[in-house]
Amino acid sequence: QVQLQESGGGSVQTGGSLRLSCEASGSGYAYGYYSMGWFRQTPGKEREGVAIVYTGSRGKVYDDSVKGRFTISEPDAKNTVYLQMNDLRPGDTAMYYCAAGNPLSGPLRAEGYIFWGQGTQVTVSS
Repeated sequence: QVQLQESGGGSVQTGGSLRLSCEASGSGYAYGYYSMGWFRQTPGKEREGVAIVYTGSRGKVYDDSVKGRFTISEPDAKNTVYLQMNDLRPGDTAMYYCAAGNPLSGPLRAEGYIFWGQGTQVTVSS
């Protein structure tokens, strides 16, 4: 099994920044085995991919809505992946989830990921 623990959410004003953290642990986790992603969801809407980092330094993918504002990191020695979020907007308000998996296609599609964290809330006010 793999456990994912998010942290770092909170409330900020438009233009502010937050850094989310996702620490992976568990007997089923091996460094570099899973691609890691950040997704977000608002009530009544489907979970949407924000950013993912492929295993083996094969690159990163971002949703168009966050390109140039959000940056996902490679997993570090503590098996933690970060999502640096700058220039936040009210439209970024959502519950943010960390995920791990090996998507065969559509890296920003939630069905490609098998492990999920509990989520951390991000609220951006105007």
